[in-house]
Amino acid sequence: MSKAALCVGINKFKFLPQSSWLQGCVNDAEDLSALLESKYGFAASDITVLRDAKAVKKSVMAELNTLVDRAVSGNADHLVFTFSSHGTQVPDTSGDEADRLDEAFACYDINNTGDAWDPATVISDDELAGLFARLPDGILMDVVLDTCHSGTGLKSLDLLPGRRPRFLPAPTPRAVIASEFNDTRTLRDMVKSAKLSKPVLMAACRSDQTAADALIDGRYNGAFTYHFVKSLHSDGTVGRAEVLKLVSKGLKSGGFDQVAQLEGTTAARKTAWGS
Repeated sequence: MSKAALCVGINKFKFLPQSSWLQGCVNDAEDLSALLESKYGFAASDITVLRDAKAVKKSVMAELNTLVDRAVSGNADHLVFTFSSHGTQVPDTSGDEADRLDEAFACYDINNTGDAWDPATVISDDELAGLFARLPDGILMDVVLDTCHSGTGLKSLDLLPGRRPRFLPAPTPRAVIASEFNDTRTLRDMVKSAKLSKPVLMAACRSDQTAADALIDGRYNGAFTYHFVKSLHSDGTVGRAEVLKLVSKGLKSGGFDQVAQLEGTTAARKTAWGS
């Protein structure tokens, strides 16, 4: 099986105040890259890691398209995409969201235009849907997201020292207010649709929760990524559903109330992660 991966981690943001920066996302990307190389047979030359200023939207999308191109051309049959950063929301322009908001992922150059985030600086769920729809049959694509997908979890945010939510509200309160009263759809919901049956998604939290950026054992990580990597290092042969249980157990024992998510086919849930 030929393999290729893109791991993205963004702590610092060009146009955001330092109070909105994160601390564990670059560690997430590096830990996941090292895991792929040491446990899953990925060559270092087949793993691209984009950190902070290297992870502007244009670069992330170019690398993602290159990843999918490799699958389309028959040069890779196992792809991995990991993304650790802020999650946010942007106005829905395609009309497929009940709350008129698209879930989006913040790149290094996230910036506002008027009362919304500039679409040229965030990656929307619709953009990822279009990209993943290009994947040929028979391709395995594992996606790992350690971001928040909605602002609703901020109502019950755990503000223990050393923890911060990976969520950015829109430049004005409008988007957050809208999400308080409507269901939000996330990337994992798109995986359920017929055209997106290929990606297998592990996500840090439900759509109504925040994912924690946390100090664990003296080092910053996404709480989800920390326990995900730890579980795969301890036993990489267990099925994805079992990995989810191990991650959930670790999060609970650490006092994190976020609930990790797994979306994929029944076969994928039973098969070991990465196969």
